[in-house]
Amino acid sequence: MDSRHLPLLLEREMPYGKYQGRKIADLPGHYLGWFAREGFPRGELGQLLALMYELDHNNLRGLLDPLRTR
Repeated sequence: MDSRHLPLLLEREMPYGKYQGRKIADLPGHYLGWFAREGFPRGELGQLLALMYELDHNNLRGLLDPLRTR
C-alpha cells in the first residue's frame, strides 16, 4: 500500500457506473467486491479501487477518518 494514495481516495470520484460522482472512499463494499471479482480497471482508478477494497475488506476504513477532518 502506498500511503500517498490515501488522500486520493477522498478526492477522486467514480467516473462512471451506478455510483458515478461518488468519492472512491464512499463507495459501498459490495461494489468494491464486485470489482475485486470481475477485475479492477487499469491505471490510477484501478489502483485506488483496489486499495479501497483492501481497506473495506479488512475493516480499515477508519484509517481515512483523520484525513476527512483536514
